Amino acid sequence: MSILRFKAIEKLSTLPDREVLLEKKLSEYFCDNVFSMDTMREYLTKEAYKSISGAVESGDKISRDIADQIAVALKDWSLAKGVTHYTHWFQPLNGATAEKHDSFFTPIEPGKAIERFNGSMLIQQEPDASSFPSGGIRNTFEARGYTAWDPTSPAFIIGTTLCIPSVFISYTGETLDYKTPLLKALYEIDVAATDVMKSYFDRNTKKVQATLGWEQEYFLIDLGFVNARPDLQLTGRTLLGHAPAKGQQLDDHYFGSIPARTMNFMKELERESLKLGIPVTTRHNEVAPNQFELAPMFEEANLAVDHNSLLMDIMARIARKHHFKVLLHEKPFKGVNGSGKHNNWSLATDSGDNLLSPGKNPKQNLQFLTFFVNTIKAVAEYGDLIRSAIATATNDYRLGAGEAPPAIISVFIGSALSSVLDELEKVKKGKLSPDEKTNLKLNLVGKIPEILLDNTDRNRTSPFAFTGNKFEIRAVGSTANCAEIMTVMNTIMAKQLRDFKKEVDTLIKKGLKKDEAIFNVLREYIKTSKKIRFEGDGYSQAWVEEAEKRGLKNLVSTPEALAIELEKKNIDVYVETGILTEREVRARNEIKLEKYSNLLAIESQVLADLARNHIVPTAIRYQNELIENVKGLKDIFGPDFMEYGKEEFEFIQKISSHNSELKRLTEALLEDKDMAIQMEDAQEKAEYFCKNVKPRMEEIRFHVDELEMMVDDEMWPLPKYREMMFLR
Repeated sequence: MSILRFKAIEKLSTLPDREVLLEKKLSEYFCDNVFSMDTMREYLTKEAYKSISGAVESGDKISRDIADQIAVALKDWSLAKGVTHYTHWFQPLNGATAEKHDSFFTPIEPGKAIERFNGSMLIQQEPDASSFPSGGIRNTFEARGYTAWDPTSPAFIIGTTLCIPSVFISYTGETLDYKTPLLKALYEIDVAATDVMKSYFDRNTKKVQATLGWEQEYFLIDLGFVNARPDLQLTGRTLLGHAPAKGQQLDDHYFGSIPARTMNFMKELERESLKLGIPVTTRHNEVAPNQFELAPMFEEANLAVDHNSLLMDIMARIARKHHFKVLLHEKPFKGVNGSGKHNNWSLATDSGDNLLSPGKNPKQNLQFLTFFVNTIKAVAEYGDLIRSAIATATNDYRLGAGEAPPAIISVFIGSALSSVLDELEKVKKGKLSPDEKTNLKLNLVGKIPEILLDNTDRNRTSPFAFTGNKFEIRAVGSTANCAEIMTVMNTIMAKQLRDFKKEVDTLIKKGLKKDEAIFNVLREYIKTSKKIRFEGDGYSQAWVEEAEKRGLKNLVSTPEALAIELEKKNIDVYVETGILTEREVRARNEIKLEKYSNLLAIESQVLADLARNHIVPTAIRYQNELIENVKGLKDIFGPDFMEYGKEEFEFIQKISSHNSELKRLTEALLEDKDMAIQMEDAQEKAEYFCKNVKPRMEEIRFHVDELEMMVDDEMWPLPKYREMMFLR
């Protein structure tokens, strides 16, 4: 392994820059490989274009005749771009994307063939579902699954393959992917929010859509170093490694100049992203060495989720061209900042109004307050579901580690808006006098834009923060599929808005004016959700203690967070809104628990292999050199050799002690892992891995990292942190 390490270092100096030249303006690349609405207008009949527009904008069904027309147009467009195959591109519950390629090529008679693609091929495929996670929702022998076209997300081309975004369901109809429940949640938030808008603010509102702007953080590591690190290859993170003398403490990497080799990777990634319709606009160095961030403009949530999943796929392909490996793991290096994926969520009407942005008059600001306060109320009621949605084995290494929000879910809104809510909390119950109503609208609600001017500070320690015209969900992990947190967010918000409208309508029926009823309900929401609002340092122990007093849960591990997911209240919100059945909720919970256990089982086995096959033999080899040195001292100095060899002798003892502990702990680790694997209950298994296997891994790491600082650098088998993070 040490040979691989030094070869990787040597190759770095000879790697040529793979210069990427942009042949045209970035805007001219945009959607080049997407069957966009503009492209559809060119290829489709008016009837077909109108039909698919209706499907995208209103969820209208597409007839089989129209599907045939769209399929022919898709085929013609694809063939003109050199495409040979098509696939239903979907997002199963294993965390990756999936695709089964079928050829357009179809023999029609001996010696003759044509390219064929029709409506039935476009609408549905039947991949084998037996090897995808189902959480026990079907038996292994029930292999059939269906992928079905999602016309709200446009088809795109990668290489010579036409990719058709699709949902994935079982033979019996249960959902087996991330997209299906997301689409249901987006429909529910549309109905609930549109109902509120039409009833109280703008009767012309036809549609409300959730928007999402994600920020993808990642590390770029030279491929040679990754090939010399089995832990990076198999787990995506370093299970061993002593911190370098210089890390991120000088704050000299964040927003610094981007290295040339990295810049070329970014330019190619941006170009290919734009071709696929991903509107990337931002790139910069992140806090940790060799850590970076990419972010697009916000989009409709379903499309944004597809684009993020697609981006993670193409990042890996493009990185290899530049002899890089993209590390999306939340914590690939101990002791430096990990990677997240902030999800910036808001709601927008069909006329383009952002419902979480203050307006120009009291009515628009009451509209803003309605959706703003309801969001806080939804998080106060279902914060545990948000926590469970971000719970993974990989994100556990990052949350609350002094760089990411804590496991306690709270909402930050800033001092300015806190003052507004404090004033609204004082609103008199029932009817308001004309003077009270005028004062409230003009002097408080009407002045919200002025109050917010330059007062939308950010709190990086908050997991859920208002940032001026959106809420930033900061605790999402960098490997996550955004669909999960977006499904939760839109589900609980849809439920909350329905409850809000019922309460307001009840007060109106009792004789209150519309605005009075809204103020009365919002006042109560402000009171009951106050416990979730926190403006201070989320990293502090004081907040942990304060949160406990407020009754907020501190679910520090994934098994704890996933156990909460199955509480009746949390199941009921999915069932009541029609997003998931109870059976589907329980199945998905089991899948997440199994994934947690499987990841820790892999990590523990890799760590044991590294310790036994690489670290201990290296330490013994170095120890033997020291022993030979001590023997030489004895030959020279005779009985007085200890006077000159005392330090070497003590060094040998220390190495021997670490080696002995490594052997003992490795055996214990494997025993714990094997014991956990045999457990049948998914929750019990995950908890055992968390409480027994993880701490044992940390113990092993301590001894290995100590040995790294003792063993001759020329002999150490694995690339070191200082090399991976600073050599470029």
